Amino acid sequence: MNTDKDSRPKGTQVPRISQTLVPRPLAVQDENGEFCFTDDVRIIHEVGFSDQAAFLAKETGISHSHVIPWGNYTAEHGEKTLMVMLRHEDGLPSEGYNLEITPGFIRITASEGKGMFWGIQSLMQLFLIRNDECEDSAVLIPCGTVHDAPAFAWRGFMLDCCRHFFTVSFIKKLIAAASRFKLNVFHWHLTDDQGWRIPITEYPALTEIGSRRTVLAYQDGRTYGGFYTHDEIREVVEYAASHNMDVLPEIETPGHASAILASYPHLGCEGVGSFSVEDRWGIFDNVLNVGNDEVFTMLDCVIRTVASLFPFPYIHIGGDECPRVQWKNDPLCHERIKQQGLKSVDELQSWSTVQVNSIAAHHGKKIIGWDEILDGTDTMGLPSDAVVMSWRGLEGGIKASDAGHKVIMCPTTQGCYLDYKNYDSPEEPGNLGMATVRKSYEFSPTPQGMSENQRHLVLGGQGNLWTEKIPFSRNAEYMLFPRLCALAESFWLGDEKDFEDFASRMDTIYRLLDIMDLRYYQGPWA
Repeated sequence: MNTDKDSRPKGTQVPRISQTLVPRPLAVQDENGEFCFTDDVRIIHEVGFSDQAAFLAKETGISHSHVIPWGNYTAEHGEKTLMVMLRHEDGLPSEGYNLEITPGFIRITASEGKGMFWGIQSLMQLFLIRNDECEDSAVLIPCGTVHDAPAFAWRGFMLDCCRHFFTVSFIKKLIAAASRFKLNVFHWHLTDDQGWRIPITEYPALTEIGSRRTVLAYQDGRTYGGFYTHDEIREVVEYAASHNMDVLPEIETPGHASAILASYPHLGCEGVGSFSVEDRWGIFDNVLNVGNDEVFTMLDCVIRTVASLFPFPYIHIGGDECPRVQWKNDPLCHERIKQQGLKSVDELQSWSTVQVNSIAAHHGKKIIGWDEILDGTDTMGLPSDAVVMSWRGLEGGIKASDAGHKVIMCPTTQGCYLDYKNYDSPEEPGNLGMATVRKSYEFSPTPQGMSENQRHLVLGGQGNLWTEKIPFSRNAEYMLFPRLCALAESFWLGDEKDFEDFASRMDTIYRLLDIMDLRYYQGPWA
Protein backbone atom coordinates (compact mmCIF):
# COMPACT_ATOMS: atom_id res chain seq x y z
CA MET A 1 0.00 0.00 0.00
CA ASN A 2 1.10 3.54 -0.73
CA THR A 3 1.41 5.59 2.48
CA ASP A 4 1.75 8.96 0.70
CA LYS A 5 -1.29 10.85 1.94
CA ASP A 6 -1.03 13.29 -0.99
CA SER A 7 -2.28 10.48 -3.23
CA ARG A 8 -5.76 10.83 -1.65
CA PRO A 9 -8.61 12.08 -3.83
CA LYS A 10 -8.82 15.85 -3.49
CA GLY A 11 -11.77 17.53 -1.84
CA THR A 12 -12.77 14.57 0.32
CA GLN A 13 -12.59 14.05 4.05
CA VAL A 14 -12.31 11.09 6.36
CA PRO A 15 -15.52 10.79 8.46
CA ARG A 16 -14.71 11.66 12.07
CA ILE A 17 -15.09 9.16 14.90
CA SER A 18 -18.14 10.95 16.34
CA GLN A 19 -19.86 10.66 12.93
CA THR A 20 -19.20 6.95 12.58
CA LEU A 21 -19.41 4.64 15.57
CA VAL A 22 -22.54 2.61 16.38
CA PRO A 23 -23.22 2.30 19.26
CA ARG A 24 -22.14 5.84 20.06
CA PRO A 25 -19.34 5.74 22.65
CA LEU A 26 -19.83 7.14 26.14
CA ALA A 27 -17.19 9.76 25.40
CA VAL A 28 -15.46 10.64 22.14
CA GLN A 29 -13.06 13.45 21.20
CA ASP A 30 -12.30 14.05 17.51
CA GLU A 31 -8.74 15.19 16.69
CA ASN A 32 -7.05 16.42 13.53
CA GLY A 33 -5.15 14.00 11.35
CA GLU A 34 -5.41 10.38 10.27
CA PHE A 35 -3.64 7.09 10.86
CA CYS A 36 -2.79 5.48 7.52
CA PHE A 37 -3.48 1.74 7.82
CA THR A 38 -1.21 -0.19 5.44
CA ASP A 39 0.20 -3.68 5.03
CA ASP A 40 3.24 -2.58 7.02
CA VAL A 41 1.30 -1.94 10.23
CA ARG A 42 2.41 -4.08 13.19
CA ILE A 43 -0.05 -5.29 15.83
CA ILE A 44 1.74 -5.40 19.19
CA HIS A 45 -0.19 -7.08 22.01
CA GLU A 46 0.31 -7.77 25.68
CA VAL A 47 -0.26 -11.14 27.33
CA GLY A 48 -3.93 -12.12 27.34
CA PHE A 49 -4.84 -10.36 24.11
CA SER A 50 -3.43 -12.76 21.51
CA ASP A 51 -6.87 -13.92 20.31
CA GLN A 52 -8.03 -10.35 19.88
CA ALA A 53 -4.82 -9.47 18.00
CA ALA A 54 -5.35 -12.43 15.66
CA PHE A 55 -8.95 -11.33 15.04
CA LEU A 56 -7.83 -7.79 14.19
CA ALA A 57 -5.14 -9.09 11.83
CA LYS A 58 -7.61 -11.34 10.02
CA GLU A 59 -10.23 -8.60 9.71
CA THR A 60 -7.77 -6.02 8.35
CA GLY A 61 -5.70 -8.39 6.20
CA ILE A 62 -2.52 -7.87 8.20
CA SER A 63 0.02 -10.70 7.86
CA HIS A 64 0.23 -13.05 10.84
CA SER A 65 3.97 -12.37 10.96
CA HIS A 66 3.13 -8.75 11.83
CA VAL A 67 1.30 -9.80 15.01
CA ILE A 68 3.93 -9.54 17.74
CA PRO A 69 3.73 -10.23 21.50
CA TRP A 70 4.73 -7.15 23.48
CA GLY A 71 7.89 -8.69 24.95
CA ASN A 72 9.12 -9.72 21.50
CA TYR A 73 8.90 -6.27 19.95
CA THR A 74 12.33 -4.71 19.41
CA ALA A 75 13.81 -1.79 17.51
CA GLU A 76 14.63 -4.10 14.62
CA HIS A 77 10.95 -4.13 13.76
CA GLY A 78 11.40 -0.52 12.76
CA GLU A 79 11.49 2.61 14.87
CA LYS A 80 9.09 4.39 12.53
CA THR A 81 6.76 1.43 12.04
CA LEU A 82 3.09 2.25 12.39
CA MET A 83 1.66 0.22 15.27
CA VAL A 84 -1.62 -0.87 16.73
CA MET A 85 -0.98 -1.54 20.41
CA LEU A 86 -3.27 -3.73 22.52
CA ARG A 87 -2.45 -3.04 26.16
CA HIS A 88 -3.80 -3.90 29.59
CA GLU A 89 -5.26 -1.19 31.81
CA ASP A 90 -6.47 -1.88 35.33
CA GLY A 91 -9.67 -0.35 36.62
CA LEU A 92 -11.77 -0.48 33.44
CA PRO A 93 -15.10 -2.37 33.44
CA SER A 94 -14.92 -5.92 32.04
CA GLU A 95 -16.41 -4.78 28.70
CA GLY A 96 -14.93 -1.30 28.77
CA TYR A 97 -12.09 0.00 26.63
CA ASN A 98 -10.16 3.11 25.70
CA LEU A 99 -9.16 3.83 22.10
CA GLU A 100 -6.54 6.38 21.10
CA ILE A 101 -5.76 7.07 17.45
CA THR A 102 -2.86 9.33 16.41
CA PRO A 103 -1.02 9.69 13.07
CA GLY A 104 1.75 7.43 14.40
CA PHE A 105 -0.05 4.74 16.39
CA ILE A 106 -3.33 3.30 17.58
CA ARG A 107 -3.62 2.19 21.19
CA ILE A 108 -6.49 0.17 22.65
CA THR A 109 -6.51 -0.55 26.37
CA ALA A 110 -8.80 -2.82 28.37
CA SER A 111 -8.79 -4.81 31.59
CA GLU A 112 -10.19 -7.96 29.97
CA GLY A 113 -10.43 -9.61 26.58
CA LYS A 114 -14.10 -8.68 26.22
CA GLY A 115 -13.37 -4.99 26.46
CA MET A 116 -10.41 -5.31 24.11
CA PHE A 117 -12.62 -7.00 21.54
CA TRP A 118 -15.17 -4.17 21.63
CA GLY A 119 -12.37 -1.66 21.20
CA ILE A 120 -11.27 -3.59 18.13
CA GLN A 121 -14.83 -3.60 16.79
CA SER A 122 -14.91 0.20 17.12
CA LEU A 123 -11.63 0.36 15.20
CA MET A 124 -13.06 -2.00 12.58
CA GLN A 125 -16.07 0.24 11.97
CA LEU A 126 -13.66 3.13 11.32
CA PHE A 127 -11.56 0.87 9.11
CA LEU A 128 -14.54 -0.25 7.03
CA ILE A 129 -15.94 3.23 6.46
CA ARG A 130 -13.22 4.05 3.95
CA ASN A 131 -14.60 6.94 1.92
CA ASP A 132 -11.14 8.45 1.56
CA GLU A 133 -8.48 6.00 0.36
CA CYS A 134 -4.96 6.12 -0.93
CA GLU A 135 -4.22 4.87 -4.43
CA ASP A 136 -3.21 1.40 -3.22
CA SER A 137 -6.12 1.10 -0.80
CA ALA A 138 -4.34 2.19 2.34
CA VAL A 139 -7.13 3.00 4.77
CA LEU A 140 -7.22 6.32 6.58
CA ILE A 141 -8.48 6.15 10.17
CA PRO A 142 -9.56 9.46 11.77
CA CYS A 143 -7.66 10.52 14.87
CA GLY A 144 -9.27 10.94 18.26
CA THR A 145 -9.92 9.29 21.59
CA VAL A 146 -12.75 7.10 22.85
CA HIS A 147 -13.68 6.08 26.40
CA ASP A 148 -16.40 3.48 26.40
CA ALA A 149 -18.30 0.77 28.32
CA PRO A 150 -21.84 -0.66 28.07
CA ALA A 151 -24.77 0.20 30.29
CA PHE A 152 -26.16 -3.37 30.20
CA ALA A 153 -24.40 -6.73 30.38
CA TRP A 154 -27.05 -8.55 28.29
CA ARG A 155 -27.39 -7.22 24.75
CA GLY A 156 -28.96 -9.96 22.73
CA PHE A 157 -30.87 -11.05 19.66
CA MET A 158 -33.06 -14.10 19.10
CA LEU A 159 -33.56 -16.07 15.88
CA ASP A 160 -36.46 -18.52 15.60
CA CYS A 161 -35.13 -21.46 13.56
CA CYS A 162 -38.25 -23.59 14.06
CA ARG A 163 -41.00 -21.81 12.11
CA HIS A 164 -38.41 -21.55 9.35
CA PHE A 165 -35.02 -23.20 9.17
CA PHE A 166 -31.85 -21.19 8.56
CA THR A 167 -28.41 -22.43 7.55
CA VAL A 168 -25.31 -22.40 9.70
CA SER A 169 -23.63 -20.01 7.27
CA PHE A 170 -26.47 -17.51 7.65
CA ILE A 171 -26.45 -17.81 11.45
CA LYS A 172 -22.72 -17.09 11.44
CA LYS A 173 -23.31 -14.09 9.17
CA LEU A 174 -25.83 -12.70 11.66
CA ILE A 175 -23.48 -13.33 14.59
CA ALA A 176 -20.69 -11.43 12.83
CA ALA A 177 -23.03 -8.52 12.04
CA ALA A 178 -24.52 -8.38 15.54
CA SER A 179 -21.05 -8.48 17.07
CA ARG A 180 -19.97 -5.57 14.88
CA PHE A 181 -22.57 -3.51 16.76
CA LYS A 182 -21.45 -4.91 20.13
CA LEU A 183 -24.33 -7.31 20.83
CA ASN A 184 -23.10 -10.19 22.94
CA VAL A 185 -25.81 -12.90 23.22
CA PHE A 186 -27.31 -15.04 20.44
CA HIS A 187 -30.56 -16.62 21.66
CA TRP A 188 -31.09 -19.72 19.48
CA HIS A 189 -34.72 -20.89 19.41
CA LEU A 190 -34.25 -24.59 18.63
CA THR A 191 -37.54 -26.36 19.39
CA ASP A 192 -41.21 -25.55 18.86
CA ASP A 193 -44.46 -26.94 17.46
CA GLN A 194 -43.12 -26.58 13.92
CA GLY A 195 -39.81 -28.38 14.32
CA TRP A 196 -37.14 -29.90 16.59
CA ARG A 197 -33.64 -28.86 15.53
CA ILE A 198 -31.12 -30.63 17.82
CA PRO A 199 -30.25 -34.38 17.82
CA ILE A 200 -30.68 -36.28 21.10
CA THR A 201 -29.00 -39.69 20.94
CA GLU A 202 -31.43 -41.40 23.32
CA TYR A 203 -34.44 -39.99 21.45
CA PRO A 204 -33.58 -40.27 17.73
CA ALA A 205 -37.17 -39.72 16.56
CA LEU A 206 -36.97 -36.09 17.70
CA THR A 207 -34.99 -35.36 14.54
CA GLU A 208 -36.07 -38.35 12.43
CA ILE A 209 -39.72 -37.29 12.75
CA GLY A 210 -39.84 -34.02 14.69
CA SER A 211 -37.48 -32.00 12.48
CA ARG A 212 -39.75 -32.04 9.41
CA ARG A 213 -43.36 -31.11 8.80
CA THR A 214 -45.77 -31.80 5.97
CA VAL A 215 -46.46 -28.60 4.05
CA LEU A 216 -50.24 -28.20 4.08
CA ALA A 217 -50.29 -25.63 1.29
CA TYR A 218 -49.49 -28.42 -1.16
CA GLN A 219 -51.28 -31.71 -1.75
CA ASP A 220 -48.25 -33.76 -2.81
CA GLY A 221 -46.98 -34.60 0.68
CA ARG A 222 -43.83 -32.50 0.46
CA THR A 223 -42.05 -31.76 3.74
CA TYR A 224 -40.04 -28.89 5.14
CA GLY A 225 -37.44 -28.65 7.89
CA GLY A 226 -34.03 -29.83 9.01
CA PHE A 227 -31.81 -29.95 12.06
CA TYR A 228 -28.32 -28.98 13.15
CA THR A 229 -25.78 -31.74 13.79
CA HIS A 230 -23.74 -31.63 16.97
CA ASP A 231 -20.70 -30.61 14.92
CA GLU A 232 -22.67 -27.75 13.33
CA ILE A 233 -23.82 -26.58 16.76
CA ARG A 234 -20.22 -26.64 18.00
CA GLU A 235 -19.22 -24.67 14.91
CA VAL A 236 -21.78 -21.97 15.69
CA VAL A 237 -20.80 -21.84 19.38
CA GLU A 238 -17.10 -21.60 18.53
CA TYR A 239 -17.71 -18.92 15.91
CA ALA A 240 -19.82 -16.93 18.34
CA ALA A 241 -17.10 -17.17 21.00
CA SER A 242 -14.57 -15.80 18.50
CA HIS A 243 -16.90 -12.80 18.12
CA ASN A 244 -17.29 -12.15 21.86
CA MET A 245 -20.77 -13.67 21.86
CA ASP A 246 -22.46 -16.27 24.05
CA VAL A 247 -25.09 -18.65 22.66
CA LEU A 248 -28.27 -19.23 24.65
CA PRO A 249 -30.08 -22.41 23.54
CA GLU A 250 -33.86 -22.58 23.98
CA ILE A 251 -35.74 -25.85 24.51
CA GLU A 252 -39.48 -25.23 24.82
CA THR A 253 -41.27 -26.81 27.82
CA PRO A 254 -43.98 -27.75 28.62
CA GLY A 255 -45.95 -26.11 25.80
CA HIS A 256 -45.10 -25.67 22.12
CA ALA A 257 -44.47 -29.43 22.16
CA SER A 258 -46.12 -30.71 18.96
CA ALA A 259 -42.80 -31.81 17.41
CA ILE A 260 -41.94 -33.80 20.57
CA LEU A 261 -45.37 -35.44 20.71
CA ALA A 262 -45.35 -36.30 17.01
CA SER A 263 -42.08 -38.13 17.71
CA TYR A 264 -43.07 -39.72 21.05
CA PRO A 265 -46.87 -39.65 21.43
CA HIS A 266 -46.81 -41.41 24.82
CA LEU A 267 -45.41 -38.21 26.35
CA GLY A 268 -48.72 -36.44 25.70
CA CYS A 269 -51.94 -36.48 27.66
CA GLU A 270 -54.51 -39.25 27.61
CA GLY A 271 -57.27 -39.34 25.01
CA VAL A 272 -55.88 -36.66 22.75
CA GLY A 273 -55.44 -38.80 19.64
CA SER A 274 -52.65 -38.43 17.10
CA PHE A 275 -50.05 -35.69 16.94
CA SER A 276 -48.20 -34.08 14.04
CA VAL A 277 -45.44 -31.54 13.57
CA GLU A 278 -47.44 -28.38 12.99
CA ASP A 279 -47.42 -26.49 9.71
CA ARG A 280 -49.77 -23.87 11.14
CA TRP A 281 -49.02 -20.91 13.40
CA GLY A 282 -50.55 -20.24 16.79
CA ILE A 283 -50.97 -21.70 20.26
CA PHE A 284 -51.85 -25.40 20.35
CA ASP A 285 -53.41 -27.42 23.15
CA ASN A 286 -50.87 -30.24 22.70
CA VAL A 287 -48.49 -30.02 25.68
CA LEU A 288 -46.19 -32.35 27.56
CA ASN A 289 -47.92 -34.48 30.18
CA VAL A 290 -46.20 -33.25 33.33
CA GLY A 291 -47.94 -36.00 35.29
CA ASN A 292 -45.83 -38.55 33.41
CA ASP A 293 -42.39 -39.20 34.91
CA GLU A 294 -41.10 -40.26 31.49
CA VAL A 295 -41.38 -36.63 30.35
CA PHE A 296 -38.69 -35.63 32.85
CA THR A 297 -36.53 -38.61 31.89
CA MET A 298 -36.63 -37.29 28.33
CA LEU A 299 -35.93 -33.72 29.44
CA ASP A 300 -32.95 -34.92 31.47
CA CYS A 301 -31.44 -36.46 28.32
CA VAL A 302 -32.18 -33.31 26.33
CA ILE A 303 -30.68 -30.95 28.90
CA ARG A 304 -27.64 -33.18 29.38
CA THR A 305 -26.99 -33.02 25.62
CA VAL A 306 -27.58 -29.26 25.48
CA ALA A 307 -25.27 -28.71 28.45
CA SER A 308 -22.50 -30.64 26.69
CA LEU A 309 -22.79 -28.54 23.52
CA PHE A 310 -23.33 -25.04 24.92
CA PRO A 311 -20.83 -23.66 27.48
CA PHE A 312 -23.04 -20.67 28.37
CA PRO A 313 -24.20 -21.07 32.01
CA TYR A 314 -27.86 -20.53 31.07
CA ILE A 315 -30.44 -22.60 29.21
CA HIS A 316 -33.78 -21.16 28.12
CA ILE A 317 -36.66 -23.51 28.99
CA GLY A 318 -39.47 -21.65 27.20
CA GLY A 319 -42.52 -21.76 29.47
CA ASP A 320 -44.72 -19.49 27.35
CA GLU A 321 -48.19 -20.07 25.95
CA CYS A 322 -48.93 -23.38 27.68
CA PRO A 323 -52.68 -24.21 27.65
CA ARG A 324 -54.02 -26.29 30.56
CA VAL A 325 -56.92 -27.89 28.62
CA GLN A 326 -55.41 -31.37 28.27
CA TRP A 327 -54.06 -31.41 31.82
CA LYS A 328 -57.58 -30.89 33.16
CA ASN A 329 -58.70 -34.20 31.64
CA ASP A 330 -55.60 -36.30 32.27
CA PRO A 331 -55.57 -38.77 35.22
CA LEU A 332 -51.78 -38.61 35.66
CA CYS A 333 -51.95 -34.83 35.96
CA HIS A 334 -54.69 -35.08 38.59
CA GLU A 335 -52.62 -37.64 40.49
CA ARG A 336 -49.63 -35.26 40.35
CA ILE A 337 -51.75 -32.43 41.75
CA LYS A 338 -52.89 -34.63 44.62
CA GLN A 339 -49.38 -35.96 45.40
CA GLN A 340 -47.77 -32.52 45.38
CA GLY A 341 -50.55 -30.72 47.26
CA LEU A 342 -51.21 -28.29 44.42
CA LYS A 343 -54.35 -26.21 44.30
CA SER A 344 -55.23 -26.79 40.64
CA VAL A 345 -53.88 -27.56 37.18
CA ASP A 346 -52.78 -23.92 37.00
CA GLU A 347 -49.94 -24.77 39.41
CA LEU A 348 -48.70 -27.74 37.37
CA GLN A 349 -46.48 -25.55 35.21
CA SER A 350 -44.88 -24.02 38.28
CA TRP A 351 -44.22 -27.50 39.64
CA SER A 352 -42.79 -28.52 36.24
CA THR A 353 -40.52 -25.46 36.21
CA VAL A 354 -39.07 -26.50 39.57
CA GLN A 355 -38.34 -30.00 38.21
CA VAL A 356 -36.70 -28.68 35.04
CA ASN A 357 -34.67 -26.24 37.12
CA SER A 358 -33.39 -29.15 39.23
CA ILE A 359 -32.42 -31.08 36.08
CA ALA A 360 -30.64 -28.05 34.67
CA ALA A 361 -28.80 -27.45 37.95
CA HIS A 362 -27.69 -31.11 37.97
CA HIS A 363 -26.06 -30.47 34.60
CA GLY A 364 -24.48 -27.21 35.68
CA LYS A 365 -26.99 -24.78 34.15
CA LYS A 366 -29.30 -22.02 35.35
CA ILE A 367 -32.67 -21.49 33.71
CA ILE A 368 -34.22 -18.58 31.85
CA GLY A 369 -37.92 -18.63 31.00
CA TRP A 370 -40.50 -16.42 29.32
CA ASP A 371 -42.50 -14.40 31.84
CA GLU A 372 -45.28 -17.03 32.08
CA ILE A 373 -43.01 -18.98 34.43
CA LEU A 374 -44.17 -16.46 37.05
CA ASP A 375 -47.78 -17.69 36.73
CA GLY A 376 -49.17 -20.10 39.31
CA THR A 377 -46.18 -19.79 41.62
CA ASP A 378 -48.14 -19.11 44.83
CA THR A 379 -47.54 -22.59 46.28
CA MET A 380 -44.07 -23.58 45.09
CA GLY A 381 -42.61 -20.24 44.11
CA LEU A 382 -40.09 -19.70 41.33
CA PRO A 383 -36.54 -21.04 41.84
CA SER A 384 -34.51 -18.19 43.28
CA ASP A 385 -31.88 -18.15 40.54
CA ALA A 386 -34.37 -18.40 37.64
CA VAL A 387 -34.14 -15.48 35.22
CA VAL A 388 -37.34 -14.07 33.75
CA MET A 389 -37.42 -12.92 30.12
CA SER A 390 -40.28 -10.42 29.95
CA TRP A 391 -42.02 -10.42 26.56
CA ARG A 392 -45.76 -9.74 27.11
CA GLY A 393 -44.94 -6.21 28.19
CA LEU A 394 -42.87 -4.66 30.96
CA GLU A 395 -45.06 -6.01 33.75
CA GLY A 396 -43.45 -9.45 33.95
CA GLY A 397 -40.00 -7.96 34.35
CA ILE A 398 -41.20 -5.48 36.94
CA LYS A 399 -42.94 -8.23 38.93
CA ALA A 400 -39.94 -10.56 38.70
CA SER A 401 -37.43 -7.93 39.76
CA ASP A 402 -39.68 -6.92 42.65
CA ALA A 403 -39.52 -10.57 43.79
CA GLY A 404 -35.71 -10.53 43.57
CA HIS A 405 -35.25 -12.27 40.22
CA LYS A 406 -32.88 -11.20 37.48
CA VAL A 407 -34.64 -9.97 34.37
CA ILE A 408 -34.10 -9.63 30.62
CA MET A 409 -36.48 -7.21 28.92
CA CYS A 410 -37.77 -7.81 25.39
CA PRO A 411 -41.42 -6.69 25.40
CA THR A 412 -43.47 -7.10 22.26
CA THR A 413 -44.97 -3.67 23.01
CA GLN A 414 -41.70 -1.72 22.98
CA GLY A 415 -39.94 -2.28 19.65
CA CYS A 416 -38.20 -5.54 20.56
CA TYR A 417 -40.23 -7.79 18.26
CA LEU A 418 -38.53 -7.46 14.90
CA ASP A 419 -41.03 -9.57 12.97
CA TYR A 420 -43.36 -6.57 13.28
CA LYS A 421 -43.60 -4.15 10.36
CA ASN A 422 -40.99 -1.39 10.18
CA TYR A 423 -43.66 1.06 9.07
CA ASP A 424 -47.44 1.14 8.87
CA SER A 425 -47.90 0.46 5.18
CA PRO A 426 -49.68 -2.34 3.28
CA GLU A 427 -46.53 -2.66 1.14
CA GLU A 428 -44.29 -3.43 4.13
CA PRO A 429 -43.68 -7.05 5.21
CA GLY A 430 -44.30 -7.92 8.82
CA ASN A 431 -46.55 -9.73 11.25
CA LEU A 432 -49.03 -8.73 14.00
CA GLY A 433 -47.90 -5.16 14.68
CA MET A 434 -45.54 -2.29 13.91
CA ALA A 435 -42.24 -1.22 15.46
CA THR A 436 -40.35 1.69 13.93
CA VAL A 437 -36.61 2.20 14.19
CA ARG A 438 -37.33 5.05 16.58
CA LYS A 439 -39.49 2.86 18.80
CA SER A 440 -36.74 0.25 19.00
CA TYR A 441 -34.18 2.93 19.79
CA GLU A 442 -36.22 4.54 22.54
CA PHE A 443 -36.90 1.28 24.37
CA SER A 444 -35.45 1.20 27.88
CA PRO A 445 -34.97 -2.10 29.77
CA THR A 446 -35.33 -0.12 33.00
CA PRO A 447 -38.63 1.77 32.75
CA GLN A 448 -39.56 4.67 34.98
CA GLY A 449 -40.95 3.64 38.32
CA MET A 450 -38.47 0.85 38.96
CA SER A 451 -36.66 1.08 42.27
CA GLU A 452 -32.88 1.15 42.34
CA ASN A 453 -32.81 -2.47 43.55
CA GLN A 454 -35.07 -3.53 40.67
CA ARG A 455 -32.92 -1.71 38.13
CA HIS A 456 -29.83 -3.57 39.35
CA LEU A 457 -31.59 -6.86 38.63
CA VAL A 458 -32.22 -6.00 34.97
CA LEU A 459 -29.45 -7.73 32.99
CA GLY A 460 -30.41 -5.96 29.77
CA GLY A 461 -32.56 -6.59 26.74
CA GLN A 462 -32.76 -8.20 23.34
CA GLY A 463 -34.51 -8.09 19.97
CA ASN A 464 -36.51 -11.14 18.89
CA LEU A 465 -37.17 -12.34 15.36
CA TRP A 466 -40.01 -14.86 15.12
CA THR A 467 -40.16 -16.34 11.64
CA GLU A 468 -43.72 -17.45 10.88
CA LYS A 469 -43.77 -15.02 7.94
CA ILE A 470 -40.02 -14.98 7.26
CA PRO A 471 -39.10 -17.98 5.08
CA PHE A 472 -35.73 -16.84 3.75
CA SER A 473 -32.55 -15.34 5.12
CA ARG A 474 -32.79 -12.19 3.00
CA ASN A 475 -36.25 -11.60 4.47
CA ALA A 476 -34.76 -12.01 7.94
CA GLU A 477 -32.03 -9.47 7.25
CA TYR A 478 -34.57 -6.90 6.08
CA MET A 479 -36.62 -7.31 9.24
CA LEU A 480 -33.61 -7.19 11.57
CA PHE A 481 -31.74 -4.18 10.21
CA PRO A 482 -31.42 -1.34 11.03
CA ARG A 483 -33.70 -1.89 14.06
CA LEU A 484 -31.16 -4.26 15.60
CA CYS A 485 -28.58 -1.46 15.32
CA ALA A 486 -30.99 0.84 17.16
CA LEU A 487 -31.47 -1.71 19.95
CA ALA A 488 -27.71 -2.28 20.13
CA GLU A 489 -27.11 1.42 20.80
CA SER A 490 -29.99 1.54 23.27
CA PHE A 491 -28.60 -1.39 25.28
CA TRP A 492 -25.07 0.04 25.14
CA LEU A 493 -25.95 3.57 26.25
CA GLY A 494 -28.91 2.94 28.53
CA ASP A 495 -30.92 6.09 29.07
CA GLU A 496 -28.10 8.42 27.97
CA LYS A 497 -29.09 8.36 24.30
CA ASP A 498 -30.38 10.68 21.60
CA PHE A 499 -32.41 9.45 18.63
CA GLU A 500 -31.60 12.50 16.48
CA ASP A 501 -27.89 11.87 17.02
CA PHE A 502 -28.41 8.21 16.08
CA ALA A 503 -30.36 9.21 12.96
CA SER A 504 -27.52 11.54 11.94
CA ARG A 505 -25.36 8.43 11.49
CA MET A 506 -27.89 6.79 9.14
CA ASP A 507 -25.52 6.88 6.16
CA THR A 508 -22.77 5.25 8.20
CA ILE A 509 -25.12 2.50 9.36
CA TYR A 510 -26.27 1.81 5.82
CA ARG A 511 -22.65 1.76 4.62
CA LEU A 512 -21.68 -0.81 7.23
CA LEU A 513 -24.70 -2.97 6.37
CA ASP A 514 -23.80 -2.77 2.67
CA ILE A 515 -20.22 -3.82 3.43
CA MET A 516 -21.54 -6.85 5.34
CA ASP A 517 -23.83 -7.78 2.41
CA LEU A 518 -27.00 -7.34 4.44
CA ARG A 519 -30.39 -6.39 3.04
CA TYR A 520 -32.13 -3.78 5.17
CA TYR A 521 -35.15 -1.53 5.49
CA GLN A 522 -34.58 2.00 4.13
CA GLY A 523 -37.96 3.66 4.71
CA PRO A 524 -39.02 6.14 7.42
CA TRP A 525 -37.43 5.60 10.84
CA ALA A 526 -40.20 7.19 12.89
